[in-house]
Amino acid sequence: MQERRVDVAIIGAGSAGLGAYNAARAHTDSVIMIEGGPYGTTCARVGCMPSKLLIAAAETAHHARDASAFGVHIDGNIRIDGRDVMARVQRERDHFVDGVLESVESIDAKHRLRGHAVFESADTLVVDNHTRVHAERIVIATGSSPDYPDFLKAAGERLVTNNDIFYWDDLPESIAVFGPGVVGLELGQALSRLGVRVRMFGVGGAVGPISDPDVRDHADRYFNSEFYLDPKAETRNVALVDDRVEVTFVERDSDREVTERFDYLLAATGRPPNLEGLDITRAGLRMEDDLPVFDRYTLQCQYQDGTPASIFIAGDANAELPLLHEASDEGRIAGDNAGRYPDIRAGHRRSMLTVVFTDPQIAAAGLSWADIEQRDSDSYAVGEVDFSGQGRARVMRQNHGLLRVYGEQGSGLFLGAEMFGPQAEHLAHLLAWCHQQRMTVAQMLEMPFYHPCVEEGLRTALRDLNKGLRLGPAMARYCLESGPGS
Repeated sequence: MQERRVDVAIIGAGSAGLGAYNAARAHTDSVIMIEGGPYGTTCARVGCMPSKLLIAAAETAHHARDASAFGVHIDGNIRIDGRDVMARVQRERDHFVDGVLESVESIDAKHRLRGHAVFESADTLVVDNHTRVHAERIVIATGSSPDYPDFLKAAGERLVTNNDIFYWDDLPESIAVFGPGVVGLELGQALSRLGVRVRMFGVGGAVGPISDPDVRDHADRYFNSEFYLDPKAETRNVALVDDRVEVTFVERDSDREVTERFDYLLAATGRPPNLEGLDITRAGLRMEDDLPVFDRYTLQCQYQDGTPASIFIAGDANAELPLLHEASDEGRIAGDNAGRYPDIRAGHRRSMLTVVFTDPQIAAAGLSWADIEQRDSDSYAVGEVDFSGQGRARVMRQNHGLLRVYGEQGSGLFLGAEMFGPQAEHLAHLLAWCHQQRMTVAQMLEMPFYHPCVEEGLRTALRDLNKGLRLGPAMARYCLESGPGS
């Protein structure tokens, strides 16, 4: 077995691992990045980018079907060729993967090691029984993988995850989706709009990452106008019958027991961290709920006695914020601290920003409702806008959803927002920037709002919030300078 000695070893070459590598290299040339799976990152290969390619095809089909509402009539039936859809998804996906591969392959070969790493001790890794790596510091950036409850395994070979869908050659006729989270909602709605019969089942009542019940109710109603979604499904049985998945469930509105068959069952029930195969207990880390305890500002883990460890954990591997931009930030912080160790520095953490690319989109910025409701009820106020009457949204026939914004009594600080509505990805960016700048609601209302834009709906919500904060006048129903719904 070969023996390697390095200052910093990074386990994983995904978004967090690459960020950690680049940051650590600013301090030392004695760095090695270990990867046991394919290069290319989850985002590029089976996550963010291929899912958006599928969604783009679905939105095109949806807009074509809706064209007659604008007086634009498309002669003949709209035909969706599943093979063409998937061919473009894979072609463009491979383009994004190639870009990541080019970046990884530009890294000096002496800094890369192929194989699965396991801990032998707190400072030693064994890689596929061919190399023992002695590292002064270690960064865990192993990402996450799809997981699902045992009862779904009854679907046998017809059980798929998002890791499988983007390798399909064609679209199926039907699919049962278990898990109305981010992955389930994005893929389920896209497949439905591409002509696939979709039934979606949840267990706890959640709809995506929404914690605000008013926003969640809007989303629930809208999605059910397109496909069947039961966030609190009572599933009686899952079985593989005649090479199809048979699902028995209690129908949401009728309380009847129904049995239906599907071509596939998509398990979108979560992506736990890839820690199981690391033999992480040998590292002597303090663990809670099977995860290492770490400082979110330094990403430094602790040993069992509570002392700071020379081990850092970043990205999906720590299960805190499984988002690509957070993984990149965390990788940079962890790699920087591993490189400069023991001179540990607190890294800058940005305001929360999350987007779900359904239509309408789901988004959150700053504090969520789940955070807000932990406060005293008289310490905050809430403002909102219903997009059904918002001018620009009506023009585009995208007037669905609700935006709720939260502010702090006394200071007038903007605290956060949750939304389900048109162009939420852009509104959420504006709100996250305002939150990170610690702006007050009054300061936000001083910013320019062009007419007619969806952003005017944001101004309506902020005015409503300002009224609740008792810092501004009552909001007029209509504003002549901005038009209805402003």
